Amino acid sequence: MVRAVAQSLYSIFLDDRYADKVIEHTLRNNPKAGSRDRAFIAETTYEVVRYFRLYSAILGRTPEREADFWHIIGIHFLLQGAPALPEWREWEALHPKLILHKAQGLLETRRFRESIPDWLDDRGAQELGDAWDETLHHLNKQASVVLRTNTLKTNRLALQKQLLEEGVESEPIGDDLALRLLKRQNVFTTKAFRAGMFEVQDYSSQLVAQLLAPAPGMRVVDACAGAGGKALHISALMQGKGSLIALDTVEWKLAELRKRASRGGAPNIETRVIESKKVVKRLYDSADRLLLDVPCSGLGILRRNPDAKWKLKPAAIEQLRELQQEILQSYSPILKPGGRMVYATCSILPSENQDQVATFLNSPAGIDFRLLEEKRILPQDQGFDGFYMALLEKQSPA
Repeated sequence: MVRAVAQSLYSIFLDDRYADKVIEHTLRNNPKAGSRDRAFIAETTYEVVRYFRLYSAILGRTPEREADFWHIIGIHFLLQGAPALPEWREWEALHPKLILHKAQGLLETRRFRESIPDWLDDRGAQELGDAWDETLHHLNKQASVVLRTNTLKTNRLALQKQLLEEGVESEPIGDDLALRLLKRQNVFTTKAFRAGMFEVQDYSSQLVAQLLAPAPGMRVVDACAGAGGKALHISALMQGKGSLIALDTVEWKLAELRKRASRGGAPNIETRVIESKKVVKRLYDSADRLLLDVPCSGLGILRRNPDAKWKLKPAAIEQLRELQQEILQSYSPILKPGGRMVYATCSILPSENQDQVATFLNSPAGIDFRLLEEKRILPQDQGFDGFYMALLEKQSPA
């Protein structure tokens, strides 16, 4: 199993592949692995990715071959409290006392302790100030698995009972939809999932559709729908009645949404690929509700995608900010007077969040809008993902 972890890390860092896809591939190639072994592969890989800078600094170099990743894994086990390493040849060169001594010195510096690139540490401190230390610490914690009850099919109590019968224990959190698993399990093989009774969706993410507050019979547009997690929630809040148009620039994501909508019994979702600006302009002045869940840095969900902090570059954030504002400017006319719009990101940076909303409201495109409410969620607030969402209303002409 350790070899599988080392090979996965090689693929993530040297082949520049995404961690979730690599782990999925690794587990598929180890069909005989039991649930404990599969958990070991996934959790160890993610933990090493989280603390890659710290471990590399202790090693004294950036890994360039599979043997280096074996050393990194050994360092990880020692720092996690392992009294000794197995006497394998792959770990013969490691000296536990020296490793622990090096770690002690490095852990005094935040960018090593929390294992983050210099530029991102500087950016976070600049934008979040005193909150950055705690935010960064919580971004390195393992994320909870949260389910959203699909009310088109069931209710939370019935779902919890069904899952328990299948050996999945959970606890209610928040409103009347969310369940948090008491231990990590593969819920995608359950009868409840195949029956469309739930979707895996973090609690912070579930707050977005609730803030939008769509009602049955409305015309709603989800303009950056992706694979449709929030669109499915919106459909359930609409009780499957009315019109929900899901837009995206990528067809395969909308294909996944259609598959999920079929499983979840969401009949009112129509997908449209944004092939040109005309697709968006045809919808101008037509929607009662508009969701702009825009592309962002994803810094609020680093617990789920820890490799993102190594792949993200400063220039990418600036490009994303330009795109976010462009979407606000060109998609907001979809809303008709009196309608409401939610601008949302899974970022924790004010420059992607409230600053973008302020820029929009001070522009000609935002002159008819007013800010009704905003939610800023940091991972330390309730232990869920970092998110931002703003509710705006388009006022009727005087």
